[in-house]
Amino acid sequence: MRSGRPPVLLVPGWSDTARVLRPCRAFLLGRGWPERAVHCLSFRDRYGSNIDHAREIDAAVREMTAVSGTSRIAVVAHSMGGLALRHYLLETGGAAVHTAIFAGTPHHGTWAAWLAWGRGGTEMRPGSAFLEHLNARPLPRTVRAVCLRTPIDMRVLPGHSAWLDGAACLTVRLPTHPRMLRHGRTLQLITELLLDEQADAA
Repeated sequence: MRSGRPPVLLVPGWSDTARVLRPCRAFLLGRGWPERAVHCLSFRDRYGSNIDHAREIDAAVREMTAVSGTSRIAVVAHSMGGLALRHYLLETGGAAVHTAIFAGTPHHGTWAAWLAWGRGGTEMRPGSAFLEHLNARPLPRTVRAVCLRTPIDMRVLPGHSAWLDGAACLTVRLPTHPRMLRHGRTLQLITELLLDEQADAA
């Protein structure tokens, strides 16, 4: 992009829609991202399977690269949205994504998923067939992966489930799980990570 800022796709978690991503989008726009360079995704079935969500991520990435004229974008995914993002990266090879930021993603499942419904809830349970398949393969080496975790997260249990081998793992202080993409200091960190990647690529 001419602004020197990478196009960014924002991906919601279980039960959420694009609405909860708007504060993150507004934060990025306020720091120089063009309107058309930040897209908030809503899944057709917000309780549905990560496999179906991965297909929707694929379509959104294709559209963003076409509109922006760039070959690679960044993706910031919250909670279960990060599992769908990982499935997309593994299935496609991740050629269109240079940076993947996972905010509060239960990479190894969460006990809280026993209270969640839909295919997505089932897939988030520790030891699920989906997670076993997902965690059997590393992320593509061409993708820079960053995991963000908050120590007061009551939805990713145990907390170390938010960590992923091969990714940079950072702890952000004070925000609760639902507020991770609305918390000013966390959003500032995400902004810095996105700009660092852009500087490295320049």
